[in-house]
Amino acid sequence: MKNLFHQQFKVMNKKSASKIQIRPPSKVMKLDRLGAAFPTRLSFTRRLIRLMSKNNWQISRKKVDLDGNGFGKVFYEVLTSENIYTLVCFSHYLSPEARTDRVIANEWDSTFVLFDGTPNDNDIKRLSENVPKQEAGRYQKTELVISRANKSVRLFKDVVNSLSKGLQPNIDLVNSVGYLMRTTAVYANGKFGLCDRSNYKDRKELSDPFQVEMLTVYLIRMFTFDLVEHLAHCKNNNSVILDRSIKRHLGIGNATGLGMAPFLVSHPVLIHNWFFTKEKALKKIRSITEVSHEELKYFKKMTEKAVQHVNEWKVDDEVQGKKITLLSSDLMNVLKWVNDKNFPDRKMPWNYLFKKAESYLSIEGQEFLVSLLMEPYPKIINYLGDSLDDRSNEFIDPNMKISEIKTIIDNQYKWAIEIDFENPNENYHFWYYSKEKLEPRRGERNIDFGSEKEMNIAIAKEVQIFRKKLDEVNESETLLSFLINNHKFRHIALRVQVGEKYHYAEIQDNMIGKKCRPINILRGKLAYFGASKFDPKSDLWTRITMYQGAPLFDELNSNEIDNWCFPVK
Repeated sequence: MKNLFHQQFKVMNKKSASKIQIRPPSKVMKLDRLGAAFPTRLSFTRRLIRLMSKNNWQISRKKVDLDGNGFGKVFYEVLTSENIYTLVCFSHYLSPEARTDRVIANEWDSTFVLFDGTPNDNDIKRLSENVPKQEAGRYQKTELVISRANKSVRLFKDVVNSLSKGLQPNIDLVNSVGYLMRTTAVYANGKFGLCDRSNYKDRKELSDPFQVEMLTVYLIRMFTFDLVEHLAHCKNNNSVILDRSIKRHLGIGNATGLGMAPFLVSHPVLIHNWFFTKEKALKKIRSITEVSHEELKYFKKMTEKAVQHVNEWKVDDEVQGKKITLLSSDLMNVLKWVNDKNFPDRKMPWNYLFKKAESYLSIEGQEFLVSLLMEPYPKIINYLGDSLDDRSNEFIDPNMKISEIKTIIDNQYKWAIEIDFENPNENYHFWYYSKEKLEPRRGERNIDFGSEKEMNIAIAKEVQIFRKKLDEVNESETLLSFLINNHKFRHIALRVQVGEKYHYAEIQDNMIGKKCRPINILRGKLAYFGASKFDPKSDLWTRITMYQGAPLFDELNSNEIDNWCFPVK
């Protein structure tokens, strides 16, 4: 009788779990929610660290050729099960007048290239002549990534001085910055003549999106540690090296602006895969019917850590500062709810917690909870990340009837049709490609020049124009015959067909409206990379930290390889 009761109870729970609905794109793919994103188990930095550990990658410093001022070259070698990669680091003198995080810079403290294999003397000579020039350099297919970085001058000097005196740097100062250097660009995938991703995407270690870039950033972090220790030793032979715990709390900074924003628009299938996978993961956790004592204990531990992480997250931006204060309060409420003695006995406890958060927490609080809910369940979540890449090959279906494509627009793009582009505030901006730096920029329509060359960023506006044009032709006509006479709509026609199949492919907001804050787009993407400590400097650019808390290269075989999220001092 008792066993029968348990069987019936499990069946009832399965039925309840099946009723959990995945969050729709109309909720998830909004700018304000993208601008509240946090890294998760699916983030690319987390996935790379797990891969390096699982496959026993060997990372070593192969050569240091630095003078007393820290200028010269350093080489790092990565041995995977099948390939060798070499990060070549160039350290330069940078005058104070030339120091800037802006992409228009032509000089940097350090420049880097990730080389496919082991460079010979001729390669090194060629790289020495080209990599310091960055965009202006010339590259071959052996060059996978180029990057550059500037010192966080105040912290960098303090760390060097402290180590030279035999002391460790002040942890509060370390935490207030979070990194010794910050990158201003990490270029790959064929840009500026670099190796195209198609040449290495089938390698197991690089098949995930952005893994080659994330590897480069991880190695640059190693370089920053070696550089400060070298300079400290040059000042005093009795200097000390950085304490491991401080090294782990130092990540790599990054200054990111508008150049990254259009990516989420120009890669619809890839973006669908990212955000749909995240939502599938969330649904799986919400559908769990029973939470074990260990799972609940781990969730509480990570939430307590998250509270401290948020309290140590300091920014100058007033808007983000208020959000952080509210987020701290939100996380304390989460702890209060899960500490309720009745919490584990609720039907689908995590779904109860999630629904409660939707009612009482800020958007940032809700999204942080999404990250926290995944932490106790590596066996459920980690494998889902295998579907983040885009291996599709989408082409226009020319045989689709006009009536069919109109129906798709009316159903899947209702959000776009509802925007009033006759309102100047909804048609306020335009995006264009800078000829000077080959980077996207944003201008104000009717004020700035160049709107006639705007990029295809305003998907909502294009859909509206396309939909109105379709009303002028016979509904039984094929898309092929329509496009023969209206070829300028080829791009948006394919886009609409893709949108029907991949529902999370679109940012369901107005990208050219006056209220659009590109920083929300940046954060949505950067969080998937694994970025934290978002530090907005305007609506157009932000500083972030990557790999803060991550294991060092000689700790990759640790049993606690995957618990470094939400780093605390």
